[in-house]
Amino acid sequence: MTVHALGTPAADQPVAAMTIPRRGPGARDVAIRILYCGVCHSDLHTARNEWANTIYPCVPGHEIVGEVTAVGSDVTKHKAGDIVGVGCMVDSCRTCSACHDGLEQFCETGMVQTYNSPCADAPGHTMGGYSEAIVVDQDFVLKVSHPREQLAAVAPLLCAGITTWSPLRHWNVGPGKKVGIVGIGGLGHMGIKLASALGAETYAFTTSPSKRDAALALGATGVIVSRNAEEMAAHAGSFDFILDTVAASHDLDAYVTLLKRDGTLCLVGAPEEPHPSPTVFNLIFGRRSIAGSLIGGIAETQEMLDFCAEKGIVSDIEMIAGTDIETAYARMLKGDVRYRFVIDIATLAA
Repeated sequence: MTVHALGTPAADQPVAAMTIPRRGPGARDVAIRILYCGVCHSDLHTARNEWANTIYPCVPGHEIVGEVTAVGSDVTKHKAGDIVGVGCMVDSCRTCSACHDGLEQFCETGMVQTYNSPCADAPGHTMGGYSEAIVVDQDFVLKVSHPREQLAAVAPLLCAGITTWSPLRHWNVGPGKKVGIVGIGGLGHMGIKLASALGAETYAFTTSPSKRDAALALGATGVIVSRNAEEMAAHAGSFDFILDTVAASHDLDAYVTLLKRDGTLCLVGAPEEPHPSPTVFNLIFGRRSIAGSLIGGIAETQEMLDFCAEKGIVSDIEMIAGTDIETAYARMLKGDVRYRFVIDIATLAA
């Protein structure tokens, strides 16, 4: 079948209306009518070929919420009418040690991404959630139990939510831990909400004093303006864990020195230019660590969705029509969104 979508045939062309093919559901497949799809910075990077790996035509989108329309004969996990989600990956080898450990994002042969990965389906690579429908193996489809009126705001949990949840859980963030979240954007605002809901003493780092009230409203215990040397010095050696969501090159030493002995600075933002090399002495005198994290496995993504449903947590979003995608990209580049754009997929048919 063919469906309406938003995509681009080349790096120098805008994302605009097109039609794309979708396979019929096989025995293990779940066919999904997409209701909402979040807009991630990775979508823009890929559409513009800024990582020099884009396969065209490119249809971005990996923050998908929709309704099951059909299932294959061997499907046991989902049924028609279920509300479900699809995140950043739609398959993996399933046999390597990472897959056996439920960490499909680290698949040793490479996960199959929701868009821009080679696959058997026409046109030879995956195409994502800026489209009316998608067909996905049941093992990579998540259950969504939030109320219907929250579904649009659930969509960014499939990337921004799990990207922050996975490291928070891995480093055992919870009561008794002092945690910092660097950056208050699509990722950072979810980091604040989740760390706070997990019971941690949560501080937001921002370069903008004007964001102080917004960070407190998201659940931060306190706000530290990173350009204010006195505010930073007041917290030296006191953090168990700092999650850095900023996707621009910056000085990591400023945050390493805020860590306790055995504390960890975890990077989830991916800058276009490398960070300046950190000072080794800040690490070895304190056994501190700089680490990284990538989305999350299917099991922990389901855990995150269930936790968020129980706690009433969703992303802060601005809904857009499909025709607004290039305007949204331009605004996203300027940081002009609080905090995630979500496409109303019903507008694609128009």
